[in-house]
Amino acid sequence: MKVRKPAVAGSFYPGDKQELREMIEEMVDPGLKRERAIGVISPHAGYIYSGKGAAMVFSRVQIPEDVIVLAPNHRGIGADVALWDEGKWITPLGEIQVNSELGELIREESDLVEVDESAHISEHSLEVQIPFIQYFKPDFHLTPLCLLRMSYEQTEELGTAIARAVKKWGKLTLLVASSDMSHYIPAKIAQRQDKLALDKILDLDPQGLYNTVLKHNISMCGFIPATVMLVAAKELGAEKAELVDYRNSGDVTGDDREVVAYASLMVK
Repeated sequence: MKVRKPAVAGSFYPGDKQELREMIEEMVDPGLKRERAIGVISPHAGYIYSGKGAAMVFSRVQIPEDVIVLAPNHRGIGADVALWDEGKWITPLGEIQVNSELGELIREESDLVEVDESAHISEHSLEVQIPFIQYFKPDFHLTPLCLLRMSYEQTEELGTAIARAVKKWGKLTLLVASSDMSHYIPAKIAQRQDKLALDKILDLDPQGLYNTVLKHNISMCGFIPATVMLVAAKELGAEKAELVDYRNSGDVTGDDREVVAYASLMVK
């Protein structure tokens, strides 16, 4: 059986189960009204920087048994569309079963998808989403996809393939796109740049998002997962998006001169 062990426990987030649970409990808001969503965008930096933003969006959504997580490939290792197809993922909060059936349905719908664990082994952007989901839904099933280079046409192909697979699966499924926003620029410039991309997401305009990020050189590392998620969500009936949270690392460090920004959104 394939087992994906934590790569960044103890660095991006606490490696101790109790410490991690307590940290998440401090960030989530159990009093928020939880809504059904087709997709979310959630940040993936160290929890001290972006954890509150991730906690806010997962506090707002009803998490079903099945979750597809689309994450960027920061290291450039492995296939452009890499699926971890079976087995378990482990975090300090416990083991999560991979949904091999849903993964196979996606693979059947698109030749872009390759089974490839190498893209996932050291990648943090997918792993850091899992403890937040586990906190609210300990028994969820994971379908993990790590994405590298893709044209807009390929993101559209993959997004529609995921939507077809979810329809065949026939059960409620949450799509999670993992992304941070602008990197290492002054906070005011980051906010201005990020608004260009966020406006396209709020308009449910995946091609507009893809083109805007490239045209304005916005350092949004997960724009490809976000684009794929938007395509799939629209195919699954999404009608609106909502910005849940926007923050940057300067909120923690007190230094606005060179920040990484984080946005959390719901697509319903």
